[in-house]
Amino acid sequence: MQTVEIIHKHQDFIIIDKPCGISVHKDGEEMGFIQSLAAQLSLPQLWLIHRLDKVTSGLLILALNRNAAAELSELFAARRIQKTYLALSAHKPKKKQGLIIGDMEKARRGAWKLCKTKDNPAVTRFFSYSCEPGLRLFVLYPQSGKTHQLRVAMKSLGSPILGDALYGDHENSDRTYLHAYALNFEYRGQHFDIRCPPKCGHFFQRFSVLEALATALPQQ
Repeated sequence: MQTVEIIHKHQDFIIIDKPCGISVHKDGEEMGFIQSLAAQLSLPQLWLIHRLDKVTSGLLILALNRNAAAELSELFAARRIQKTYLALSAHKPKKKQGLIIGDMEKARRGAWKLCKTKDNPAVTRFFSYSCEPGLRLFVLYPQSGKTHQLRVAMKSLGSPILGDALYGDHENSDRTYLHAYALNFEYRGQHFDIRCPPKCGHFFQRFSVLEALATALPQQ
């Protein structure tokens, strides 16, 4: 397994930069990613608190003990951990910013679809910024935690994520351009604002994208 960067270390948890293309589940392998990482760090066990898709890179919290795992899981369940994602698309959206709200249902080939009903909806706030002709940066704030939520939300805007073949972008790309950029939360009286810019992906490194990101999310 490739070396994983630890972005923040606390006595109760670590926050890592998960590379794209790695599943947080066993995914048919003899030893899963979490077990391999625990072995890499010489730790007896790590607790997975939330998930990122295999194609998604970025910040992932892993608890170091059972009590912290329960407490952090409660924070996620209560939506008290704010998550910020970055995505790129080659397609102009139907609107530049707003809310995407709707129930999600399973579709074909392991995909999901957004419905007009709102019984138990996925909710995503988004802002988009032009980088250059044919390339647009999206800053996404999921307010729920549904499977493939952001990828489906982007498709519903008419702006599938660059490199996401499952949801309609068949352009040649070195990765699916979705990255978990920031986590903002309170834990046991301490405030955490953790940020991690994407490190892999040709288009994430383009100057026009970095300029748009600096405008959208000024550094700490």
